[in-house]
This record gives sequence, C-alpha cells and structure tokens, in this order.
Amino acid sequence: MKTYLQFRLSVTLGMILTLTISAGCATSPRVMEPMRAIWVTRFDYKSADDVTRIIDNCADAGFNAILFQVRGNGTVFYPSEIEPWAEQLGYQDPGFDPLALALEQAHGRGVQLHAWVNVMPAWCGPDEPAIEEQLYFTHPEWFWYDKDGNRQPLLHQVGDRKRGWYASLNPCLPEAREYLVGVFRELVANYELDGLHMDYIRFPNERVVPGEKIPDYPRDERTLALYREETGLAPDDDPEAWNQWRTDQVTKLVADIHAMMRRTRPRAVLSAAVGSVRKNALRHFQDGRRWMDDGILDVTLLMNYTDSPTEFAERIDPWMIDEPRVPVVPGLWFGRHGDKSVEDAARAVREQIEIAIEKTGSFCVFAYSSLFDSADEELTGQNEKQRRIRRIRREILLPL
Repeated sequence: MKTYLQFRLSVTLGMILTLTISAGCATSPRVMEPMRAIWVTRFDYKSADDVTRIIDNCADAGFNAILFQVRGNGTVFYPSEIEPWAEQLGYQDPGFDPLALALEQAHGRGVQLHAWVNVMPAWCGPDEPAIEEQLYFTHPEWFWYDKDGNRQPLLHQVGDRKRGWYASLNPCLPEAREYLVGVFRELVANYELDGLHMDYIRFPNERVVPGEKIPDYPRDERTLALYREETGLAPDDDPEAWNQWRTDQVTKLVADIHAMMRRTRPRAVLSAAVGSVRKNALRHFQDGRRWMDDGILDVTLLMNYTDSPTEFAERIDPWMIDEPRVPVVPGLWFGRHGDKSVEDAARAVREQIEIAIEKTGSFCVFAYSSLFDSADEELTGQNEKQRRIRRIRREILLPL
C-alpha cells in the first residue's frame, strides 16, 4: 500500500514524464503578448448576425483576443459527435456554425479567437435536460454524490431562497477526465483555434444560496475506493490529505488536456481562468500557481474581481514572484462597482486596467455584455440608461 507521500511523488513524476514527452515533439504555442482580451459569453449571441457584430465590436474597440464561449454545461455551440447542441439553441442545429463563423470573422480582423469552455459543469438547474442524450442522463455515475448516496441537486434552497446551479462532473474519476479530454480534442482538432480557454476548471462547490451547507463531495463508492487504493486512507482519516488528493485530480486533468493540445494543435494556447487569491481557489481544489510552475498551462487569466484598485494590485503581485514561466493576464469585471456613479465606476475600472498593464502588460475584460448590446436583453437591458452606461464604459476603455 502506498503512503500518501509516495502517491504524491508518483503523481509529480508522472506529470513530468508527460510534459517531457509532449515538449519534445511540440512547437511552442503562439501566445499573444501583450494581450487585450475580452470574455464573450454563450448568452451574447443567437444568430449569425450576432456573431459578426460581436467580432466587429471587439475588433473596433482594440481587443486582440476574444474568449468566445462554446460550451456551458455539457452542451455546445458547434457541431459535435460527442455532445448535443446547446439548450439556448433549442438542442438543434441553428443553421450555421457559431464557432466557425466567429473564427473566420476574427481572423479576418487580425484578432485571435480562443474557444472558451466550462470544464466541470455538466448541466445547470433548476430543471433536468429536455433531451435524453445529455450527460445528466447518459452518465449519471459521473456526477457528484454525497456520503448518503444523494446526487448533487439542481435546485438549491435555504428557507424561501431558491436558485438553480451547475451539477458537475467528478474529476476524481479517470473515465470522466478521459471524456473531457476527448470533448476538447474534438474541438481543437476540427477548428484552427488560437487557443482553448478553460473556465470552471475546479470544483464548483461554492454556496449557491446564502447559509447553504455544501456536502463534502464526492463521496461515491468508486471515488472512495480509488482514494483508498492510492493513499490507504479514508477521507476523514486525514482531511488535509483528502483535500490535496482532490486538488491533484484537477491538476491531472489540466495536465492531460495540455498534453492533448501539444499533440493535436501545438501552436494553440491553453489558458485557464483561475482565482486570483490562491488560498481561496484551493478551497475549490484549484491550484493555478502549480499549473504555471509545472508548465501545464500556457497563459493564466486571473479572475481578479474586486471594487478596489488597491486590492486589485495586491492580488496580482504574488503571481509575478520569481518571474512566472507563463504570461499572467489580470481579468477585471467591468460590470461591478454598483455603489458608484456610472462615471466613477468606469474610471475605477480604467485604473484597474492601467494597473494590469503596468504589472503584466495585459488585461482581460469581463464581459462583452458590460460594454456592448447583447443578444440576451435580460442580461444587459436595452433601455436608454443601460445603453448610456455601456457607452460611457466604452469611452473610458477605448483610449487604452
């Protein structure tokens, strides 16, 4: 029986071997530096005209990289032999390929396009999928279960507060990790992407409703058997070791995706959205700093969402220690700062952009709908006041 230290050593050596093999046969990825990037969500487009308008708006505003979301929760916005069309498209072919069109339009404007994918989420509540071909039905054993055998709920409720949320795949299962690598292999093999951008590359185990108690997922029999086989332990024997093991499973998935990228499309960049405060990210079993240090990530995008420019700057500093091996791109949320006037809020974000450029040379804006009209009117609103807010934000941003 391996000790946990022996297990950790074997994981590290295995990753080094994977990196050595992939590095020996790969061309270096084409990283855009400095990066002026923007996240475009899957809710921002419904038609071909929407996609074309999005690319034009982003290019005209001076962005040189677009993170274009094409997978939300086990459904996709491109023709796939593995996963069904997105529920936002009625689970059917919309008559055009959103990703192919975005890629053509972006490259025509000299802008990089990175396919943005949510990794762990496999469905989003409060209702079940409307089609039987979705992961929620085809592989229920890959989802999270608590110690009593209850599946992760789609509807969260505390008192009279209710909300739907992501039900996620269990990255502790080798077959679930292999499935995800296969999904992303199909994507990067079929499209001349500049990059693959991973979001929710962690356990989405945050509280959905205030006061909610989240079970210690996953506690299904197969996960516990794998953990016992590799470490000789049960989760409650050593909670710290149990947390580290779950973190290692996420890291294994990142390493496998990176190795696949180097084999399938060597020049494409693998990036990830990571928590800017490492100790907080580790609560979700995400260790972005280790991914950088281990060389299994090509670009790190920090989800540095704060109202304070001072705090924004302080959160970047730890990532720049010891000359990081890969570019660090601070991400900022243009739609925050709700307690400020529109003008003051926009200036606060401009200050954050200036800090990001000073410290790293790059930045990424969340999100498209905070600057431009979105196809999802509920997301942005279309009245004159809301349009004015977006116009002011653009005026603040464009000089940069």
